[in-house]
Amino acid sequence: MRPSVLFEMQPNKDNSALAASLVIPTYNRRTELRELLSSAQKQTVPLEIIIMDDGSTDGTEQMMSSEFPDVAFHQQAVSKGPAYLRNRGIERASCNIVFSLDDDSLFVSPLAVEQTLAEFDHPRVGAVGMPHVNIREEMLVRPRSATPGEISVAHAFVGAAHAVRRDVFLKLGGYREHFFYMGEEGDYCLRMLNFGYVTRLGNADPVHHLESPRRHTPLADRCGRRNDILFAWHNVPSAWLPFHLAMTTINGFRSGVEAGNVLGMLAGTISGYAQVWPLRHERQPVSPPVYRLHRRLKKRGPLRLENIERDLPALPCTKASNVDAARALP
Repeated sequence: MRPSVLFEMQPNKDNSALAASLVIPTYNRRTELRELLSSAQKQTVPLEIIIMDDGSTDGTEQMMSSEFPDVAFHQQAVSKGPAYLRNRGIERASCNIVFSLDDDSLFVSPLAVEQTLAEFDHPRVGAVGMPHVNIREEMLVRPRSATPGEISVAHAFVGAAHAVRRDVFLKLGGYREHFFYMGEEGDYCLRMLNFGYVTRLGNADPVHHLESPRRHTPLADRCGRRNDILFAWHNVPSAWLPFHLAMTTINGFRSGVEAGNVLGMLAGTISGYAQVWPLRHERQPVSPPVYRLHRRLKKRGPLRLENIERDLPALPCTKASNVDAARALP
């Protein structure tokens, strides 16, 4: 039997001086990873950097050993997917605020991490979606809070650039690893909302997302449609589940037509329904008020925290404890 971890490089570091952790899942993107690491090491606050490699065969291990010996590197022997890699990386992190970027993203500004850390200044902020630009598609910065300093709540963040509270993440069980790829972030954000924590839109200097030409679009389409079904099965209250599943199926077919990949997306949808029965014991729908709030956020866009806080569940700990925790953040 092959070991689950093929190679590990764990340098000794003084974790007491670290401001935050950065977890980067990667697979066969050595060049992009080198650029991201170089930009991460120029941040104005000290970062713990953890690379979670999904079994790369392009020389990533050799590059890490020779060029970045002070960066923690863990290489899987068997591919497990981004959701698994992020879970294991966040478990290994030393700091309570953990950033995660795709390996084809890039810090353009050395202030991005420092600016985002300051946005965890409210106990209800469980995650921050960092502004980013998909520069190979358009030069539009998204998502970004319309008013600096205001806590704008979104329905989800994207994997390309975000940060989470590690203690909340671990308490909720992290990402559902059977999602494997695509959609695990939205699923996590809804579960987080069900516990009273919100996803805040950040206002830091934007990250550049250089979508890799090696991105496997058919796989993304198939996994996306499958996980849309699983998202509904896991989370949607029973009263809304039939309608939600019906609309998800219809919208998946429309997406397949628009993308010219009807068969692939249809296969993903069928795969999602096929997994419902084996996962029947893992169904944990959110409360109806939280589901309605999630739909409002998704349809109308970001809403101010002060306008929706009355609709949120109470946090799992006391108000005083939350204030103390917020003050203790780096």
